[in-house]
Amino acid sequence: MKSFKNIALIGFMGSGKSTVGEIISKKLNLLFIDIDNVIELIEEKSIDSIFKLHGEKYFRELESKIIDKIFLNKNCIFACGGGVVKNSRNADTIRKNSTVVYLHVSPEEACRRLENVSNRPLLKVKDKQKVIKSMINEREMLYRKNADIIVSNTDKNPEIIVYEIINKLGVSA
Repeated sequence: MKSFKNIALIGFMGSGKSTVGEIISKKLNLLFIDIDNVIELIEEKSIDSIFKLHGEKYFRELESKIIDKIFLNKNCIFACGGGVVKNSRNADTIRKNSTVVYLHVSPEEACRRLENVSNRPLLKVKDKQKVIKSMINEREMLYRKNADIIVSNTDKNPEIIVYEIINKLGVSA
C-alpha cells in the first residue's frame, strides 16, 4: 500500500475508538495503535493505577510525550484518549500528522455504554450520568473543531461506522 496519512480517532470514552480502529486497521492493512494501551505498556500500570498513584496531570503529561513521538509514524490508525483534545498542543500534533475522525456519541449513549464500567478513573463518582454529560458538553466543541470527519456512533454497528469512515476518506478497503 502506498504511503497513507494516519487516521486518528477521537471522541468520548465508550465512543468506539478502539473497536472501530481495530476494524479499520484490518480493512486498510494499517497498524493499529491505542494510545492508552501504549501508556499502560510504558508505565507497566493500568490507566486507573496511573491516575491513582500520580494523578491526572502526570497522565496528561505522559500522554503528550507519547503523542509527540508516536505521531511521527505513518500508515497508522490511532485511538486517542477521550481527553486528548483538551491539550491544544496534542490536538495540533494529531491534526498535523493525521486525518482526524471524531466518533460522536450522545451523552445518553455514553451513559448506557459506560454504566457498568469501573476502570475509568474520571468516572469513579456518585453521579456518573451527570459527570458524563458535563464532560461531553465541555469537550464537544473541541472534538468538532479538531475533526476532519465527524461520524455519529450512536446506535450503530461498528462495521457500519467503519464503512462510513472509509467512504468519507475516499479510500478503498
